[in-house]
Amino acid sequence: MEYAVYKGDELLGIGTAKELAERLKVKVETIKFYSTASYQKRIKKENHNRLISVKLEDD
Repeated sequence: MEYAVYKGDELLGIGTAKELAERLKVKVETIKFYSTASYQKRIKKENHNRLISVKLEDD
C-alpha cells in the first residue's frame, strides 16, 4: 500500500508507510494514522497546515 503525505497543499512524498516514516522520522503507525477518518476529522477544526496522508489505490 502506498501513501501520499501532504503538509497543507504541499506534497512531501509518495511511498510505502515504511519509506515515508523513515523520510519524515516518524513511526510507520503515524503515517497510517494520518490517513484515518478520526485524524482527518480532528484536524479540520484546527490548523490546516498539519501533515495528512492519503492511501493511494492500486491500478
